[in-house]
Amino acid sequence: MLVVARLTHRRVKMSRVLNGIVAVCPDMGIGSKGNLPWHPIRLINEFKHFRKLTMTPSVEGKQNVVIMGRRTWFSIPEKNRPLNNRINIVLSRELKEPPAGAHYLASDFSSVRQLLDTAELAEKADQVWVIGGSSLYKEMMESPGSTRLFVTRIQKQFESDTFLPEINPAKYRLLPEFPGVSEDLQEECGIQYRFEVYESK
Repeated sequence: MLVVARLTHRRVKMSRVLNGIVAVCPDMGIGSKGNLPWHPIRLINEFKHFRKLTMTPSVEGKQNVVIMGRRTWFSIPEKNRPLNNRINIVLSRELKEPPAGAHYLASDFSSVRQLLDTAELAEKADQVWVIGGSSLYKEMMESPGSTRLFVTRIQKQFESDTFLPEINPAKYRLLPEFPGVSEDLQEECGIQYRFEVYESK
């Protein structure tokens, strides 16, 4: 009975949904020279969308987790690190300890899953959000288990040097609606965009 209980417990832990959130140009560009492709234009409401989703836990008393690569971490202005009211995990094979301000360091994606299953984080962590960069999105999108992609489709093309992998229609379906996510066409600074949510099949 004890063995069965352990296996069941492990299955419950692994059922945690992984969320990815990203804004993309029509060619799937997500970055340019360490900034967003539309930099220095600031899409304030789009950022509020990111902030609301990643910061708002579904369970009172817990905090959401944001996972990012080393470059994404250092692309955030120092005054804004760590992202507040969220547990910040940085992925890097080069760093030996968490960069100043980060809460945890993991060497790879599987290490993050193990970290999330530790007693310390299992108690206080709620939703898990992957926020970049490209290789981390790719690993998340190809990982087993339940995943969701919250994609802001920027309707204007900007020059990019970093891209989101194509969203595989065999694995992901576009949801007709999602609680708390507007279906309306948005516009800021002359730039139109839409919010989309994809879920693994």
